[in-house]
Parts: sequence; structure tokens; C-alpha cells
Amino acid sequence: MSSISSSAPAPAPVQAAPWWKFGHVWLVLSGPAIVVVAGFVTLWIAVSSPDPVVAEDYYQQGIDINKRLENPEPGMAPALKGRNHAVTPLKDQPR
Repeated sequence: MSSISSSAPAPAPVQAAPWWKFGHVWLVLSGPAIVVVAGFVTLWIAVSSPDPVVAEDYYQQGIDINKRLENPEPGMAPALKGRNHAVTPLKDQPR
């Protein structure tokens, strides 16, 4: 039988490392940090390149487009109507 000698030195207490030396901490913190940086990049893009101004007479342009669609010029029939009546004689085409 072997006996355990009590003269062996006791293991030294392990010192806890600071929190920033653990890799999983940086893995957890990197997600929110990336989102914050992306938010600032998006803000910079939005401020540095504003959207173009809409035309001052956009309402009138819309009205004009609707008038042109209601009364198309001859030969400017809508695609569906033109496709369905491509071979129908002009006198028989719906108006």
C-alpha cells in the first residue's frame, strides 16, 4: 500500500481572468455592436444622400396621364385589347 504524503504542496488557487479575456463574451457582445454600427452607417447614408424632390406639379401630371389613358390615340390601344383583337377588322373592334 502506498500512502499519500502530506508533504506535497497544495495547489495554488486559480486566479479568475478578467471578463474581456473570455472569447464567448466577445461572441455575445459582437451581435449588438454590429447592429449599432450598421444603424450609424444607415443614418449616415440617409443624411448624406437625401431622396429627390417630387415634381411640384405631380398631381397635374397624374391627371394628364389618366386623361391619356381614357382617350388613347389611334393605334395606342392597351396591350390586352390589342392582343385580343389583333386580327379583328377595325369596324368590329370594341370601343
